[in-house]
Formats: sequence, structure tokens, C-alpha cells
Amino acid sequence: METRSAAKKRELLILHNQNDQIGDDNSSRSTSIGRITMETRSAAKKRKLLIFYNQNDQIDDDKSSRCRSIDRISDLPDAVLHHILFLLPIKTVAQTSVLSKRWRDIWSSFPDLDFTTLNPNIIISSTTTGRSHSLSKPNSQNSKEADFIRQVLTLRDKHSGIRILRFRSRLSFSRLNGLIRLAIRRNVQELDVDVATEDYFNFPRCVIASESLRVFKMKSLDPGFRLPPSSVMTSGFKSLQSLSLSRIILNNQPSLSDMFTDSSFPMLKKLSLDACFGLKHLLVGCRAIEDLTLENCFQLQGLDVSGGKLERLKIGSCFDVYVVKSWVKINAPRLRIMLWKHNAITDSCSIENLSYLQEAYVGFFRVREDISVAKLHSVSNLFMGLSHAHCLTLESQCIEILSNSNYFAVYLNPFHNLKSLELHTCFNKNNVPGLACIFKSSPMLHTLILNIINDYKTVKRQWNKDMWEMSNSEEEKYWESQTQILKPFLQNLKVVKIHGFLEYENEVSLAKFLLKHGKALEEMILCTGHCKARYSLQRQKIRSQMMGFSWASSSAKIAFH
Repeated sequence: METRSAAKKRELLILHNQNDQIGDDNSSRSTSIGRITMETRSAAKKRKLLIFYNQNDQIDDDKSSRCRSIDRISDLPDAVLHHILFLLPIKTVAQTSVLSKRWRDIWSSFPDLDFTTLNPNIIISSTTTGRSHSLSKPNSQNSKEADFIRQVLTLRDKHSGIRILRFRSRLSFSRLNGLIRLAIRRNVQELDVDVATEDYFNFPRCVIASESLRVFKMKSLDPGFRLPPSSVMTSGFKSLQSLSLSRIILNNQPSLSDMFTDSSFPMLKKLSLDACFGLKHLLVGCRAIEDLTLENCFQLQGLDVSGGKLERLKIGSCFDVYVVKSWVKINAPRLRIMLWKHNAITDSCSIENLSYLQEAYVGFFRVREDISVAKLHSVSNLFMGLSHAHCLTLESQCIEILSNSNYFAVYLNPFHNLKSLELHTCFNKNNVPGLACIFKSSPMLHTLILNIINDYKTVKRQWNKDMWEMSNSEEEKYWESQTQILKPFLQNLKVVKIHGFLEYENEVSLAKFLLKHGKALEEMILCTGHCKARYSLQRQKIRSQMMGFSWASSSAKIAFH
């Protein structure tokens, strides 16, 4: 019985396993079929999306192609295209003419012709040295450039004027005159010429009669150019607003007293004369003049400037230092900026009506230490004329003149409007009286800037690590004796900046004096120089002492830079 029962169980187990295997096979086949069906549907969806994207990409490519085929730049107005092309070199601008008829018309009417970009490395002239740095005699390259300029001017649209024409080259006078004539015929408004020739040449007379010319600049290398008589010059230039001439030969007419008068150059607003050889007397009285610059006129003996609209005046490296009598007269009621740089001291000076003066810069040139009484009075009159300035800069020569004990003839009027004062000085004990004189004349000063000139070859100053401690040096005694005289100056001074501060005795004495008595002082900035490594620790101690002054009357912030 047990054997039959066991046999029956085995048969039932075998049958059950067979059914399970069949079920598993059926399930496996169903899963595979489902996967195939799902994969097929996914692939079809992907194919549809891919086709859709490809169609869109093709549409976008077609649109992009159509956009690229449209030239939107050429549709811009001429004025806009001219402005864009002005930022490019002239050769690049010329090459655009081959693109189409539209661009050929743009080039033929291009108003701003700057041919200095043909060879930007060329340096034609240096009026201060009179030397050429990179040009030799006329060569084929210069001839080609001149021919290119002539061709451009010749092929221009006759109805399109020239707004700006600039070029620099070494060429003959006949070529120069020809180019200028072409430009005048094309109604040029601004003409800027920098040339070198083999010989003297005459000022191009075709420029004088131009009715379109507004700005004219001419610079020349050796040997320079000659001006026509004043009667010829004053017969034209009725529309000229700006004139700049450099390296003029005036041996045959040393006096220009009737050229820049009230009746001539009626529209002239800006005048610049540089390196006028042989010029001895100059009168400028144009009614519309606003800006006047005169430089490197070493033989000048007399200067007369008057202008009701003059706002800026710059005179630099002028006047004959060896002449017996020299003079200057300035009458400019609206003058705002006056720069008097490196000029010889004249025997007489008259400056009137500078009540609008905002900024002034004064520096002198001396060949001898002794100065005549007349020249000292001239210096006094110059400073008196600048007494309305709000901002003043003085070179070291001014302070030396004021410091010399024999120069009591120099008197400074108070600068009641002065708010900012900058002094360039070789800070030694001989210059201290001059500094005190200037401080006394600046009762309302707000900012003081000292630029110390450290000339180690000629000036010997002692560096003392104990200077910041209370001491009784000669300089400190002198400054203390000036306390009452400088009281208005000390009550208003708020900012002090000292450049080149090396903590020498004279510098330290002044800094201590200002900190001690400057009741309104808010900030003192000391820009120090480099020192040897062995002094660095000592300097740190000195600065610590300075930051902790208990006797200073001000609460000024002290900063070392």
C-alpha cells in the first residue's frame, strides 16, 4: 500500500511540474511579445519625432539662408555708415568700394579722410627738438602715398564735401600745394597737415581765401615755412574758427602786431602758435578768441593779449632771457585757466580783470641767480593778477624767488578765493621762508599739496629717527614764530598731502607744526619713498610716535602711503 501511494504521489508531482513548465513557457512568450509590441510603438514614436525635428531644422535652415541673403548693413543711412567706417584705417575703407555700387558711392562720398593711418609709425616733426625721428629724404613710398591721396581727392563725388582731411608725409612743396588746392576745391572743413620738405616753403595762399575751412593745422619739420604779409593773411580766413601753426620763420616780419587784431579773423576761437623763429612782438586781440596757446618762442620780447571771450591761456617756454626790456600785458575778464610754464621773467608785467580765474599754474626759467628789481616787481604783478584763482600750482623757481632774503621786492596779495594749493619744492631750509610767505597769503585754503623734489646730488638733508619727538630744531623754532601770522591759514586748512616725504628734518618740522596748530585739519596723507632695510624698523617706531601725538590740537587722520 505504501508503495502504491508513493508511486501515485510521484506521478502527481511530475504532472504538476510539467504544467508549471508549460505555464512558464507561455508567460515567457507573452512577455516577449509584449516587449516587442512596446518596442515597436516606441521606435515608431521616435521615428515620428525625428522626422518632425528634421523638418523643423530644414525650415530653420531655409529661414537662416534667406536671412543671410539679405544685406541689412547696406540699407543703413549714409551718415551711419560713414561714422562706422571712420573707425577703420583709410585703406580698409577704400577696399569696401569693391563690394557693390552702393559701397562705391559710400566711399566716394566718405567725408573723413585720415591718411595718417597709411603709415602710423612715421613721426614727422618734433617742435621742441626740431628733429625727425623716422623720415629721411623723399622716397618712392612717400610718392606713392601722395599719389594715393591725390587719386582719392580727384575721384571723389564733386557734390560731396570733405569734413576732415589729415595727412603727414615728406614731399616737395609743389606736391603739398597741389594736395591742399584739391582739398580746398572739395570744400574741406578741417585740414590737418604735418609735412617735411627739403627747403623753406611759403604758406599756401589758397587756404586764406577758403570759405569752407573751419579748422586749419600745419606742422613743419626743418627748415619750416614763411607766412605771407599780414595784409594778405588778414584779407581772408573769414570762416576760420581754429588755427594751429608750428615752426614758422618770421625773420622778415618779427612783429605780428596787426595780424590777429579785432578786425581780422572774426570767427577765430582757438589759436595755437608753436616755435615761431624770429618773433619778437605779438599782439592778439581777436574778438571771438576763447583759447590761446603760445609755446617755444624764445626770442619774444613783447606780448599783448586781450579778449573779452578768452577762457584759456597757455604761455610756455617763451621770452628772451637776455633781452634788456621785455614786457607782457594781459586783459581777459573771462579767463578761467592760465598756464604760465617755464617762461623767462619779463621786466614788466600787467595783468588785469581776471576775476573769473579758476585755475593757475606758474613756473619760471632763470639762467642767473640774481634778479633785477624790475623783474622782481614783474613777478609781484603777475601774482597780483592771479589773486582771484581758486586753484594754484607753483613750481620750485617761484618758491626760491620768494625765499631769497634779498627779494623783499616781491609782494603777494592775499588769495582770498584759493581753496587748493600745490607746491613743487626742493625742501631745504632756504625755501622755508618762501613757503611761509605763500601760506600767509592763503587764508582760506582747504587743501595743501606738497610735491617734494629730492635732488640727492645738490641737496643734503639729514634724516633723524628722533625728529618726531619734541625737539627744538631751527626749523621748528621758525615755524613756531609764525603761528600768529599764519593763524587764518591754520584755522581753515583741512587736508594736507605730502608726496616724496622721506622724514627729513625740514619735512618733519612742517608736518609737526601743521598737526600741532591746524585746528581744522581733518586728514594728513604722507606719501613716503623707499628706505634702506636697516631704517625700516626705526621708521615704524617713528610713525607709531606720530600716530600717538598727545600735543596735537587737531584730530586729523594720519595715513602713510
